[in-house]
Amino acid sequence: MHILMSGGTGFIGQALVPVLLAEGHSLTLWVRSEAKLRRLFADSVSGVTSLDHLGDDVHIDAIINLAGEGIADARWSEARKQLLLNSRVAVTDALVALVERLQNKPAVFLSGSAIGYYGSQPSDRVLSEDAEPHDEFTHELCRCWEESALRAEASGVRVCLLRTGIVLGKGGALAKMLPPFRFGLGGRIASGEQVMSWIHLQDELAIIVYLLKHSECSGAYNLTAPGAVSNAEFSAELGRALHRPAILPLPGFVPGLMLGEGAVLLLKGQRVYPQRIEEAGYRFSYPELPAALEAVLADG
Repeated sequence: MHILMSGGTGFIGQALVPVLLAEGHSLTLWVRSEAKLRRLFADSVSGVTSLDHLGDDVHIDAIINLAGEGIADARWSEARKQLLLNSRVAVTDALVALVERLQNKPAVFLSGSAIGYYGSQPSDRVLSEDAEPHDEFTHELCRCWEESALRAEASGVRVCLLRTGIVLGKGGALAKMLPPFRFGLGGRIASGEQVMSWIHLQDELAIIVYLLKHSECSGAYNLTAPGAVSNAEFSAELGRALHRPAILPLPGFVPGLMLGEGAVLLLKGQRVYPQRIEEAGYRFSYPELPAALEAVLADG
């Protein structure tokens, strides 16, 4: 297949590109920096810095949309929240507009989303894809993002929404957690009761490929492992995997100083269950946290 991808130079995208190339697909990446694209992938992929460079007669079999500014990379101001929204919705709108003008429509559009769709939830509530969300900024962000992607269905395109949790791999969120834990300074955040719904990067990539191939799959999918844990459990397990103590809690006011309103990402959580992808036949390589952490840490 010829696949058009946004976000191909991000954490998940960088790992996905070689997987898709190994499957025999050809890739065109929509990027901001042609230089970064070449530095990462040399001549193994094509690149465009504007969708206007793609003619109406270009043949695209699938679109994978992974673009978006890092949600926990900076303190949430009103301007930052607008940037988070625009970096997701405006990119998705542009991809849907491309679909609408193409003479030959792609068969499938896989579009990023996040478990933030559900908003903050009680730790004992298990959330499958049809769960009622709590209306707050993360829900509104994901709702607008998903609604934009679903407009491609009007062009006869199969749409899958990737509601992704915390992705564990070399880089990403885990890279930010590791330094204090390596020095024995890690521990739970505030009460530690907030639930962390995570997924190993290998499963994240495998599910994307699975949804790409399985034409019967459409709609929202939770990309999280079945074994969600509390923050306290996650912290203890990370300490164990590193052979370090994990007994120094981070006071609840610290995330507030760092992220402002965005502290909700660290102080609240969701117990998300991947019901629809399991029903579709996918089996997780890393359903439980201990093996997932060991695999990531063994990989460097």
